[in-house]
Amino acid sequence: MWPYAAGGVGAAGRRRLPLIQVRAGHGGIVLSALLAALPLLLVLLLMLGKRWSGVRAGLAGLCTALVIGWLGFGLTWRVFWVSQVRGLMLALYVLYIIWPALLLYNLAHDNGGITLVERWLADRVSDRPAAGLLFAWCLSAVLEGIAGFGVPLAVISPMLLSFGFSPVVAVTAVAVGHAWSVTFGDMGVVFEALLAVVRLKAAELAPAASLMLGLVCLGCGYSAATIIGLRHRRWAVAVVALAMAGVQAGLAGSPLRPLAALMAGLGGLAVGVLLFGRFGTTKSSHDTSGGSYRALLPYVCTTAILSVIAFFPALRSMLGQVRTTVILPEVTTRTGWVTAAGQAKAIDWLTHPGTAMLAGVLLSLPWLRRAGSRGTLLTAARKAEAVAAPASLGIITMMGLAMLMDHAGMTQTLAIALSRILGRSYPLIAGYIGMLGAFTTGSNTNSNVLFGPLQLQMAQLLVLDRRWLLAAQTAGGALGSMVAPAKLVVGCATVGLIGKDGLVLRRTFAYALAIALVVGVVVLALA
Repeated sequence: MWPYAAGGVGAAGRRRLPLIQVRAGHGGIVLSALLAALPLLLVLLLMLGKRWSGVRAGLAGLCTALVIGWLGFGLTWRVFWVSQVRGLMLALYVLYIIWPALLLYNLAHDNGGITLVERWLADRVSDRPAAGLLFAWCLSAVLEGIAGFGVPLAVISPMLLSFGFSPVVAVTAVAVGHAWSVTFGDMGVVFEALLAVVRLKAAELAPAASLMLGLVCLGCGYSAATIIGLRHRRWAVAVVALAMAGVQAGLAGSPLRPLAALMAGLGGLAVGVLLFGRFGTTKSSHDTSGGSYRALLPYVCTTAILSVIAFFPALRSMLGQVRTTVILPEVTTRTGWVTAAGQAKAIDWLTHPGTAMLAGVLLSLPWLRRAGSRGTLLTAARKAEAVAAPASLGIITMMGLAMLMDHAGMTQTLAIALSRILGRSYPLIAGYIGMLGAFTTGSNTNSNVLFGPLQLQMAQLLVLDRRWLLAAQTAGGALGSMVAPAKLVVGCATVGLIGKDGLVLRRTFAYALAIALVVGVVVLALA
């Protein structure tokens, strides 16, 4: 049988276990892999083919995984409830972003802030597709660099909607556009997690990872431009991509790597405005009164709070002591798959992006009232509740499915079977394995922790350069952000596409597969 390291999605306190043997179960590794793939295939079929919502498809996938896990992978009641508690904690972490993000957006929108942004950008970048591209591709990277965890989808998607793009186009463009920045998003936590689990120095892995992510950046840019409808000056997309990839590569191997995605996004915005904007003096034909500018204060305050917390590690460490988590026991399936004891996803209340957004709202309220605020906090909260409440169930369901498959060993069995079948051509699918992890868990961090050791082991077994396989892993995990249902629900919830996230997935799926194929071909040549 095929050896691999046991364990599930990384969490604080989870220990690494010795190598164990996969029990192929009914009919060998191929049949086990097919059984493991059924819940994912069902979710894809229902969302892509039948256009089911993430809630319905996720629930169907969860029930299917429960039956298959029980019959084919030795799932026990103890393993099941531990997986669901872990999934619930992950869901709560994400939901604490969605609700404040919607409150933030509605408060700014009701007071004219979103309209102001649209008019300001129109004065400098008159072409709407070009402006939309800069928001979906560059500004989303800035937000990903600061906060991550679905914040770009929650914040930028409604802005594109107000620019005149359809809801499906808005969410699709941001989902595709921001993916390149995910590895160094949230102040580099994804990359740091990968370095930790494979025990490599940043200087060793950063060059390969930067090159792969540079290709992904270019692919995301052209894909987002196609989605947005940008049909001229396509050469400028390559220039912006080169600028962002260069900034990210320059910081990736240095002590400043937590700023890599943030600074790359800002650099892309600057270059993009120069290339797509109007030259010479631009005089606004729109009202930009102080009251309108004050409507953006919730966003300004939120960005300032997140930046201060991120840039001062001592402060972040002190505030991070206020947290909620659940200590979960070690569990073992009847076939021997072990998930180590440890903490579920912790919610650090004072450093969580949701708290920063709520604080941004509260700090800006006095200024909004002084300016004669048209929109009230209560009205914004009611609008947020109407959208976020239905979406919450979909996120909880998808997280439950992801954690069930992880704790039963189904996700790992599927990945190992694919690598075993392909042999030396394995680099072609290395990125797809990273994508699979992000798709099922909704997180590139989890994907790297889950499959990083596997990629390292495959490099050793197949005598390949480990740097390129690990680079493909994190690049694929970043691309998985395009297709992760738990993230797509976030964007859909903010633009009124409740229950229609399958429409977005149908479009993002093709782009993710195509870019991952390019990554695979390059890695096959270099590894």
